[in-house]
Amino acid sequence: MATLNLLYKQEYAINEHIKVMIPTVGDVLDDEDEYYTMVAMLTAMPIDFMVQLDDIGVDFSTVNEYELFLMLFNILKNKNTSMIFGDLDLKPFHTAINPQNESVVLLNKETGAVIDRSIHGQIASVLRKIHHLERNNRKPANQEAKEYMIQRARDKMRRRNNRAMDSQLEGLIVAMVNTEQFHYGFAETRELSIYQFNESVRQVIKKIDYDNRMHGVYAGTVDAKELSQDDLNWLTHK
Repeated sequence: MATLNLLYKQEYAINEHIKVMIPTVGDVLDDEDEYYTMVAMLTAMPIDFMVQLDDIGVDFSTVNEYELFLMLFNILKNKNTSMIFGDLDLKPFHTAINPQNESVVLLNKETGAVIDRSIHGQIASVLRKIHHLERNNRKPANQEAKEYMIQRARDKMRRRNNRAMDSQLEGLIVAMVNTEQFHYGFAETRELSIYQFNESVRQVIKKIDYDNRMHGVYAGTVDAKELSQDDLNWLTHK
């Protein structure tokens, strides 16, 4: 995939049929739970759904991310995915076999639109870029480790389900608006794209870390010789 330049974009075209939308902060806030649920389903690695897979008798270490996506697709296509895919309707998509390599794909027979493993990978990459998500490729070393991982994830899920969930995005907005390095108010922040906001959060954190390091250098508690070039330049962007 080409370099993703998303700063001023409202959408990113995967191909002539499929694009990934980049909604505003305000749009996400208005339907936050549903939006992040869909993002999670589209970017999920099997380890992220190990409990759900275990509940239906599937070993998460034996499936890949595209196979997981195919399992989740029937749930996803019955949601309002306009914040992710704009006017693309997922309902007409059904599983089919690509005759060239006999792989399973999702096909809209009316339009000819196809979602295969490569297209899904591109969609997931764009969403990970927008939201700073990392692919979790961890695998258990043995059966005992696998059972331990699943049990830990199940316990964590149970605790989370018994606790009222606050808006993570709202908390970030409040924190940023009350930070001197962020020059937007509450109303202005709603108009930023969610990518612009996420990038701003990362850069503000980097600037604060840099300032703290420099205070340590000047105070003599941090040895400047032990700092990397990245540590000495808060403008670097990764």
